Amino acid sequence: MDAAHFVQGSFLGCLWSKTKIFIPSSSGRRRYNVLGALNAITKEVITVENEGYINSESVGELLIKIAHRRINDKTTLILDNAKYQTCDAVNNIAKELNIDLLFLPPYSPNLNLIERLWKFVKKHALNSKYYSTFDEFKKAICNVVHTDNIELIKEREDLLSLKFQDFNKAKISSG
Repeated sequence: MDAAHFVQGSFLGCLWSKTKIFIPSSSGRRRYNVLGALNAITKEVITVENEGYINSESVGELLIKIAHRRINDKTTLILDNAKYQTCDAVNNIAKELNIDLLFLPPYSPNLNLIERLWKFVKKHALNSKYYSTFDEFKKAICNVVHTDNIELIKEREDLLSLKFQDFNKAKISSG
């Protein structure tokens, strides 16, 4: 589980041209927040979205959605140490819903599988794309997060595998 804060602005790309070309870009700074939980096995994504802030109430709302969809009696969520996720209110809701919260070590986003999803969303919805309205911007993000496009689903599933880099055979050099 993690939040992504998408700001409607320019996401740079490259263009080679013999003549000067002006390309439109968004000048706004509106933000679209997506708090998401990714089922590591089924790859299902459950989200809470807003244009304000992600806070403990948002996390509580997501925990309730997760509890309504679960199959087993017990659920474990892996999440980072954001203050709105570690507070007493969230811990109390999690206990009520029989959800274990497993917090990652600080500064370890590479261990959170959903970070790959956010990178995927930026690649397919935002990089080198122009949206003239904020509604188009939000729709593009939601279309990628909740895609039913077979090709995108396949690419996303490959990206969201449970394979992590293993350092067992790494050689440490002394200086």
